Amino acid sequence: MTSAMFSMAPVVPPPWEKAVVTSGAGFLGSHLCERLLDAGVDVDCVDDVPAASAHNVEHLAGHPGFRYLERDIARPGCPGTLAGPYDLVLHPACPAPRAVFAPRPSNPPDAGTRGTRGALALADRDGARFLLVSTCSAGAHPGVDSPVPDGDSQRFSEALTTAFVSARETDAGIVRLFPAYGPRMAPDDGPLIPDLVRQALSGGPVTVPGDGSRRPSLCYVDDTVEGVLLVAASRSVRPVDIGGEPTATVEEIARRVIDLTGSDARLEFTGAHDAAAAAEPLGPQTGFAHEIFGWTPKVSLGDGLKRTVADLIDRPARSGPWNVPSAEGGVHRACSW
Repeated sequence: MTSAMFSMAPVVPPPWEKAVVTSGAGFLGSHLCERLLDAGVDVDCVDDVPAASAHNVEHLAGHPGFRYLERDIARPGCPGTLAGPYDLVLHPACPAPRAVFAPRPSNPPDAGTRGTRGALALADRDGARFLLVSTCSAGAHPGVDSPVPDGDSQRFSEALTTAFVSARETDAGIVRLFPAYGPRMAPDDGPLIPDLVRQALSGGPVTVPGDGSRRPSLCYVDDTVEGVLLVAASRSVRPVDIGGEPTATVEEIARRVIDLTGSDARLEFTGAHDAAAAAEPLGPQTGFAHEIFGWTPKVSLGDGLKRTVADLIDRPARSGPWNVPSAEGGVHRACSW
């Protein structure tokens, strides 16, 4: 008999008819929505971003199985406004961690835990599979500060998810993501690559912290999404690391970005203590994901950087109106951007 902590490989095709993705208009959320729709799953994308600003999902607006619901899952009563019923609730609990440079401002910790509580209540109501998409900061090593300020909220969200499994027998699991990158990253988003592209396109200098020898964990978003959905399609409760193996140094990545942008910017090493390196947890422990779920990243850093840099260069030039199906069955008409 298979235990809840070591479940069988997922079923193909996906065992869901309808899913809800919270924070679905974000970088990772939009890719999760896209992959689920491609697999034939209807998707409700829930986010408190106004539809006119939800550019990451504009290309999904015409899909018959897609709805954009402008909601804040952390608000009391929000789960009751989501009709469902859902087979899968995917809850990215906070923005992906940045690999280097300053972290983006975070919401108050209680907002993250309220959101997790609301998403869990929704899954419990419908008997759906729930997956908390946590971050590597939640599993930070003793004596090492969390690399993102949401670390306490992340740990509490994980504890809350486990409690629902124990007390209510909710079908819930946890994935811990290490930094992902790819198309649809915002110019000021992490980790690392948008900062380097922005500096390279502006003529530099391209600043590299410390001596540039740190090797960050980076995983292309398609591989990250595949890992998330493989865990979602199982009944695993044990937290599963999903992330890329640290290979290239920050200096090597910066030089590749300069080449891909065609910039003549120079590198500038800060020479200062690399705070990100000191705070970053050890690399992902992906043996469990590989052995149990057969997950292995497929996109090389070189190919991933080409796609990501091209998207970051092209993104400011793209514009045009688009329509997003609303919660009420009409459409939101977005202005040009």
